[in-house]
Amino acid sequence: MTLTLLYESDFYNWTVEQVKRLRLGKLDGLDLENLAEEIESLGNQKKSELENRLAVLLGHLLKWDLQPNLRGKSWRSTIREQRREIKKLIRKNPSLKSYLDEAMTDGYESALDLVVRETPFDYKDLSRECPYVIAQVFDDNFPIGVEV
Repeated sequence: MTLTLLYESDFYNWTVEQVKRLRLGKLDGLDLENLAEEIESLGNQKKSELENRLAVLLGHLLKWDLQPNLRGKSWRSTIREQRREIKKLIRKNPSLKSYLDEAMTDGYESALDLVVRETPFDYKDLSRECPYVIAQVFDDNFPIGVEV
């Protein structure tokens, strides 16, 4: 069975074969096209994780600002957790730092969806531009009352 067929019929076995060949230095037998695609996909997963975590963080910061009477332990905990996990993600993948501006923009769009879904606010009530800068988003003392 060719490696391409193996890739399509038994992905796990394909990965085992690719790892074996790489570790043995048998580069001529690698399924280069699919291997490159999978490696690229792994990188894209890290970018998506950053966007998703920023969306949750930004959404909760918005809710915190927009609904001061509903501030509670759950929102505070989510803000803290997302900050910590984003910082860890960037620490382990430092090149993601150069993607932060774009990820903030993309994440903010999803944050708006979260706010509309979880609050009485509608899109027309919310700013189309993210009201926060990166320094605020990662500042453990912002907004006031979130610090734990």
